[in-house]
Amino acid sequence: MAQKAQCLLCPHRCRLAEGRCGVCRARICREGKVIDLAYAQISALALDPIEKKPLRRFHPGSWILSLGSCGCNLRCPFCQNSGISMRAPDPRDETLLPEDLVALALKLKESDPRGNLGVAFTYNEMLAPHYEYVRDCAALAKERGLATVLVTNGFIEERPLLELLPLIDAANVDLKGFSEGFYKWLGGSLKSVKRSLELMAGKIHLEVTTLVIPGKNDSAEEMDAECAFLEALSPEIPLHLSRFFPRYKCADLPPTPPETVLSLCDIARRRLKYVYPGNM
Repeated sequence: MAQKAQCLLCPHRCRLAEGRCGVCRARICREGKVIDLAYAQISALALDPIEKKPLRRFHPGSWILSLGSCGCNLRCPFCQNSGISMRAPDPRDETLLPEDLVALALKLKESDPRGNLGVAFTYNEMLAPHYEYVRDCAALAKERGLATVLVTNGFIEERPLLELLPLIDAANVDLKGFSEGFYKWLGGSLKSVKRSLELMAGKIHLEVTTLVIPGKNDSAEEMDAECAFLEALSPEIPLHLSRFFPRYKCADLPPTPPETVLSLCDIARRRLKYVYPGNM
């Protein structure tokens, strides 16, 4: 009988037959165990301004070595980076083991005129698909005095998140919208992401981003509800509201009008201290 295994990293809890991958396309069942098919495979690597993550109140003006791989455990039709997030592992991707990544980060810190704060896991969803790699890199980076940053959709189970948080200094969580109906469209759960935010708040530096999509998550009522939730965690959590531009399966939608983002910023500022419009 073919062996099966269950992945317990994210709320999908995929049950996988031997040789089959989960929703994220990166985790596979091999000999009855779920492993990362693309461990240490990197599709993107760059030294970025910390504000690009975006993090506006975590070491502003600094630069950070940023990397991404492939896969995602959501299916956002409006994905702004679908070229890597919606594909399976590619053996042509560069391999960068944790010790090599940290060595590069330290070299940049010492020799690049811009400096380097540490390591950021970004570009695609790194947390659930590549949990072991993030954990191993973050542990080694912390040992060497480097900051660790996570850019994530927050769609992960409590236990692995709590085990990882002591290794993370800062995170930006994409809070995609603020209704279960919206998250159903993405193949996720608002409840799960809210729980991740609750677990992160007060433990690490936390900022939140919402991509504002015309006719989908741009109502004043939904924004006020989102900000009320964040306010209850801490009114000092920075919120980034970004414009949508036609991408992927939402290429027929119009870009978000700048005035819509600015209007929602005004609503958010009634509850939150730091609100930033993005992609204007």
